[in-house]
Amino acid sequence: MIKHSGIVLALIFMFASLSAADRPNVLFIAIDDLRPQLACYGKTMMHTPNIDALASRGVLFERAYCMVPTCGASRASLFTSIRPAPQRFVTHLAWAEKDAPGMLPLHTHFKNNGYTTISLGKILHQIKDHADGWSGPAWRSKKSGYQNVEAMREAIAENKRNWPNKNKHRGPAFEASDSNDADHPDGDCINQAIQHLEGFARSPDQPFFLAVGLLKPHLPFNAPQKYFDLYDFDKIDVPDNYALPTDLPPRAVHNSGELRAYAGIHPSKPVDRQTARKLIHGYYACVSFADANVGKLLRSLDRLQLADNTIIVLWGDHGWQLGEHGMWNKHSCFETSMHAPLIVAAPQQKEVQPGTRTAALTEFIDIYPSLCDLTGLPIPDHVQGTSFAPLMTDPSRPGKPFAIGRFGTGDTIRTDQLRYSEYTDKNKFVGSMLYDHTSDPSENHDIRSLRPKVSEQLAETLNEHKGK
Repeated sequence: MIKHSGIVLALIFMFASLSAADRPNVLFIAIDDLRPQLACYGKTMMHTPNIDALASRGVLFERAYCMVPTCGASRASLFTSIRPAPQRFVTHLAWAEKDAPGMLPLHTHFKNNGYTTISLGKILHQIKDHADGWSGPAWRSKKSGYQNVEAMREAIAENKRNWPNKNKHRGPAFEASDSNDADHPDGDCINQAIQHLEGFARSPDQPFFLAVGLLKPHLPFNAPQKYFDLYDFDKIDVPDNYALPTDLPPRAVHNSGELRAYAGIHPSKPVDRQTARKLIHGYYACVSFADANVGKLLRSLDRLQLADNTIIVLWGDHGWQLGEHGMWNKHSCFETSMHAPLIVAAPQQKEVQPGTRTAALTEFIDIYPSLCDLTGLPIPDHVQGTSFAPLMTDPSRPGKPFAIGRFGTGDTIRTDQLRYSEYTDKNKFVGSMLYDHTSDPSENHDIRSLRPKVSEQLAETLNEHKGK
């Protein structure tokens, strides 16, 4: 496991002696449903110059993993640094304060240590979750996610006529509109964030923890037309493994239920290739929209001369399937659901080389103790994560031996080369799958029957360390 290096210990001791006024600020940027679909993560077709620029001035974690791939549960686990379990942090509706009562969440810890803590947009899924940890009420935009509201209503009505048995009826899955960024909830959120930064600049002795949560690229894929225009639709296609596997354990794959509620999406049949390409196009556009919003925020941070004393953390709450294995959304134990972006810029760490990258395995429960280390705050006893601050000054360190997560009745462990997942039904083992990322990074060939001893060893490690 990671231990503190001498450099990091010196940093911690230095900050521990500081008053609150001298501590670094934190800009905490959460992006909903953002998988590592970024140029800085090797997706060179993506137009993401602002997040790429952040990576070039900070540290990019190449292999960071969420704890549970659904928004509410992922965020609750991150904010408490506690692993999910079969009865804890289960669904998108999870509450940190209800599932882990008595545990001190990240933002409350910072508030207790003299920080002004602000929540804008989607941070914790439940807006009243640990509300007393924010210095003011958590804020969310009231702007409509759709710009053509009449078209949305017509699409919902048609959806109900075509498929009355759908559990939910939502508008179109994507919308390219002749609109301004500020007309959308995320643009509104960024403007609010900039106003807060301007206020903080007027009170430089008051440290802040500003959490900014962007909704896109979460469904529906709605963005101004200019972001769709960044991509050539003729060059967009479905992934090579665009088919549901048939030989995997029960519940290892799903029917993309979250997507099915949207107008124009059949309630059960596979999404046809043309619609799939339009969905992928919409996702790309929304990633670029998110990137543009991040850019506005970072330019304001620089303009207000706050950047040199502000730690920036940018993360996506989990991965997302864009048709891989015939699935959309998240909600699986595959790499596509578990792997998510994480970029950290800490300018007070003078030893960090700009543009540092680390391939060390990292878990989202590690963000809490890492921010404590980077700001000199004590790490609460309940925290289950391990600080990755040493990796920022020495990215060649080995990091964690594995990353563990879960969804539904599945538990999964990712090692340097392998991903093993197993599934239960009423606490009884029903199946497993094993993938070798050295030869099969897309997880297309389950090798559990070829390497039974390896599966047994990973199962033992997984069951020893997973949340109970």
